[in-house]
Amino acid sequence: MHIVITGAAGFIGSALAHRLLDRGDSVVGIDNLNDYYSVDLKRARLARLQTHERFTFKLMDIADRKAIAELFAKQHFDAVMNLAAQAGVRHSLKDPHAYVDANIVGFVNLLDGARHSGVGHFVYASSSSVYGSNTHQPFSEHDSVGHPVSLYAASKRANELMAHSYAHLFRLPCTGLRFFTVYGPWGRPDMALFLFTKGILAGTPIPVFNHGRMMRDFTYIDDIIEGVVRVIDKPASPDSHWSADHPDPATSNAPFRIYNIGNNQPVELMHYIHVLEECLGRKAHIEMLPMQPGDVPSTVANIDDLERDFGFRPTTSVETGISRFTAWYLDYFATVKPAPPSKA
Repeated sequence: MHIVITGAAGFIGSALAHRLLDRGDSVVGIDNLNDYYSVDLKRARLARLQTHERFTFKLMDIADRKAIAELFAKQHFDAVMNLAAQAGVRHSLKDPHAYVDANIVGFVNLLDGARHSGVGHFVYASSSSVYGSNTHQPFSEHDSVGHPVSLYAASKRANELMAHSYAHLFRLPCTGLRFFTVYGPWGRPDMALFLFTKGILAGTPIPVFNHGRMMRDFTYIDDIIEGVVRVIDKPASPDSHWSADHPDPATSNAPFRIYNIGNNQPVELMHYIHVLEECLGRKAHIEMLPMQPGDVPSTVANIDDLERDFGFRPTTSVETGISRFTAWYLDYFATVKPAPPSKA
């Protein structure tokens, strides 16, 4: 297959590209290498990918309508995997316009390019954040998600609605994946595991929100990639049982599907930190803080649909996953050269 991955220098995008390349696909990777977090880490991920002869990287912003249109006009892709986005619930409180540019404008540019070039399957990253104020858990794709509590979540829900409109109008097969707290080697520095590890090793306090009363469906990167690949290989199709009288938000009479992709094994945040302490051989200095605006105390994924349709179920425990992450972290930062001192 010939596949385009947006956000290819990112955590999930680079891991997915490796998996697809290893099985013989050709991959065009797109990324704008923005500085939301370390560009050096993004370049290091890319450097590993660029050893593959079937990988092509394009420095490109998905919000650039002309550039995206030209990409799809020049190449035919069997599938699109959109992982490019402005991420982070908390950052959306500070810079809302970045979410509109990347997550709304960029998303419709990709949808339109895929539609005009006859892409066989448009797959995109949504988020568990779309469940917002819902308290019924585990979260189900068949539940209402009309009450987001952050602009990030609202932008991801907008992606799902935009994808449905293209699936309905142009019969473009679209599948949305609601990711649940992905972690592992080569992860994002703004995520909890990365921040906690850095703080524990430095001996500085680590912030723990809601006074530690948090639960997350932490999902290891290899499990996520296995699920994503299975989804890419099976384009969405219309649901013959869908009823307009009782509309199911997860399916449609158009070629459209939404799936949770999580671990289905929720872990208390304090246990997560304890496992990390064991792996590092050091105790954390914890700073208990109140709940952050836009955050939720618990996320638990119902993955019955994903298991039914793709035979997918995660297998990696947090003990194994955190051990692998810390081994990578210690090795990676042992080889990274320190930044030069700033000039006075």
